[in-house]
Amino acid sequence: MLTNSSHIQRLARISLVAALYFVCTVAFAPISFGAVQFRLSEILVLLCFYRKDYCYSLVLGCALANLFSPLGIYDVIFGTLATAFTVAAVSHCKHLFLATLFPTLGCVIVGLELHFLTDVPFLLTTGTVMLGEFITVTGIGYPLFRLLERNKGLMKILGIDAQHRNIS
Repeated sequence: MLTNSSHIQRLARISLVAALYFVCTVAFAPISFGAVQFRLSEILVLLCFYRKDYCYSLVLGCALANLFSPLGIYDVIFGTLATAFTVAAVSHCKHLFLATLFPTLGCVIVGLELHFLTDVPFLLTTGTVMLGEFITVTGIGYPLFRLLERNKGLMKILGIDAQHRNIS
C-alpha cells in the first residue's frame, strides 16, 4: 500500500507530466495539429516505458490538448484513442528502441481521422504524420532518453531507479 506521501508524489508526477504534454502541444499548436505534425510533446510517451502510471498522464494531457485541435471533439476522441493504444504498447515493451516505434504505428488512427474529416489522401497524410512522429519520438526522443538515463537525480525525481523500474 502506498503511504500518503508516496501517493501524493505519484499524483504530482502524473499531473506534472500531463500538464507538460498539454503545454508543449498547445504552445506549438501550428506544428502539433493537421496533416503534417511534429508534436514535440510526443517524446513524453517514452516515460511510459519506465513507469506504467505515466500512461494516465499522457492520455489526460493528450485529451486536454486535443480540445484545442481544429478537429474539435473528434480529435479529443480519436487522437486520444491513438495515444491510449500507443502508451499501452510502449508500457509493455521490453526494449526502448522498439518502444519508440509504437507511436509511429499509432498514427494510422490519426491518418484515418484526418482522411475522413478533412478529405485529405489517406496514405499521404498517414505517411506525413508517421514521419513527424518517427522523427520526434525515435529520432529525438530515443537518444534524449538514453542520455537522461545517465542522470540519476532526474530518474529519481521521475520515480525510476537505476534498473529503470518503478521505485514508488
